Amino acid sequence: MQGQKHILVVDNDAARRHQLETVLAFVGEHFHVFSEDQIDKYLAQTPNILTVILCGDISAKLQDIIKSHPTFPFVFHDIIDKQQIDGYVNIIGELTTPLNYAQLTELIHHSHQYHNNLPSKRNVSGPNALFRSLVGNSEPMQQVRFLIEQVAATAANVLILGESGTGKEVVARNIHNLSDRSKGPFVPVNCGAIPADLLESELFGHEKGAFTGAISTRKGRFEMAEGGTLFLDEIGDMPQPMQVKLLRVLQERTFERVGGTKSIKANVRIIAATHQHLEDMIKTNQFREDLYYRLNVFPIETPALRERKDDIPLLLQELISRFAAEQGQSVRFTDKAIESLKEHPWAGNVRELSNLIERMIIMFGEQVVNVGQLPLKYRHLDVDDYQPEYPEEIQEREAINELFSGFDYDDDEDETENSHSESSNGTQGKAVDVLPSDGLNLKDYLAELEVALIIQALDKNDWVVARSAELLGMRRTTLVEKMRKYNLQKENH
Repeated sequence: MQGQKHILVVDNDAARRHQLETVLAFVGEHFHVFSEDQIDKYLAQTPNILTVILCGDISAKLQDIIKSHPTFPFVFHDIIDKQQIDGYVNIIGELTTPLNYAQLTELIHHSHQYHNNLPSKRNVSGPNALFRSLVGNSEPMQQVRFLIEQVAATAANVLILGESGTGKEVVARNIHNLSDRSKGPFVPVNCGAIPADLLESELFGHEKGAFTGAISTRKGRFEMAEGGTLFLDEIGDMPQPMQVKLLRVLQERTFERVGGTKSIKANVRIIAATHQHLEDMIKTNQFREDLYYRLNVFPIETPALRERKDDIPLLLQELISRFAAEQGQSVRFTDKAIESLKEHPWAGNVRELSNLIERMIIMFGEQVVNVGQLPLKYRHLDVDDYQPEYPEEIQEREAINELFSGFDYDDDEDETENSHSESSNGTQGKAVDVLPSDGLNLKDYLAELEVALIIQALDKNDWVVARSAELLGMRRTTLVEKMRKYNLQKENH
């Protein structure tokens, strides 16, 4: 447990030092007021420094101290030359003259926040590995990780709130793994999955012969979690009689097995979780108010996935890598598919996302999934699926598209007739309004029409391919391929 933090005031002016001393004493903060020549002494002897207030002239020595102590927030007051302190990121504010009580308390608050936001001093590799399951860079997830680090080292009971599938057990495991109980067991119990008449035996154990079927003595979850953490999931589903017994264990730290009389000490940390609104259940007498306040010492709320949709790409990457490690198969999603997933409401949260990925791996293992391959309810963008086409189909499709893309019959009819010989069906580069009675060869007709339109475009643009392709609404490379296919050259026309 950290001790009380102190404020250090460095000032060579005795009158100003006395004024600051009076104000800080009134505010109730722990502080030391001294001149510059004593600063080395106080920095060495004061382990918990909240902030350092610098007054008057900032000497080269004080500038070196600001630079060499980035973990200390500095405040300046009545500074003679403010250029002396420009560029230092750990200077968090200024006290005006005359001193303002409200401003001082606000800067003290900012100093606490500065310390809270410093990088963790724990093992660097530890939290990264532990928090691997808490994926996301969104503000809600950063807040969850921060709260876990704050409470893990304490003995406080924790109540984790949030919708189903948001990772409440993951939060509980991280609290356990970061605590001084990490070498002890982590024992989860789903209070809603165990019948009410068996829950007491499950939690506290039973003696041989305590009830029909109790053929031997059995330890309960409290004994299994000795020296570690007991995670009570879905605590809102716990029956009222068990709520009373759990409250007694939390108060007295002892319990008895079912059918036994010997008191057993419970050296166990309790972490509870629920997706229900316990305060509403208290109003309807479904949950005991005294138990609620025993459990709700330090609440942590896990955010719903719809509240942190920007984390979905990271979650996809993490979950896919896990499935790849477990099943030896993977899947990839296009950017459009990911955008579509971001539009989904995710009622089942991360658990729903995990189930979707597993389904996609089964159906499209080692493939790329686009919007069209997603289940219907996840398709929130209109994207045409890619359909493979054979070369002849591609040619006919492009010819049809060009036929109906701005062909000016009145202006180009004569040029078309002059450019090509009459076809076998009597058509000469003109659109057929009525199918001839003896029919026609559509493929040949479209090919001749395509050639006619290409030559018109090239003639209009003096055979400049780029401008001709633009006129035909196609890419330059496509037009070059068609010219090569039909052997179209300027000197031949």
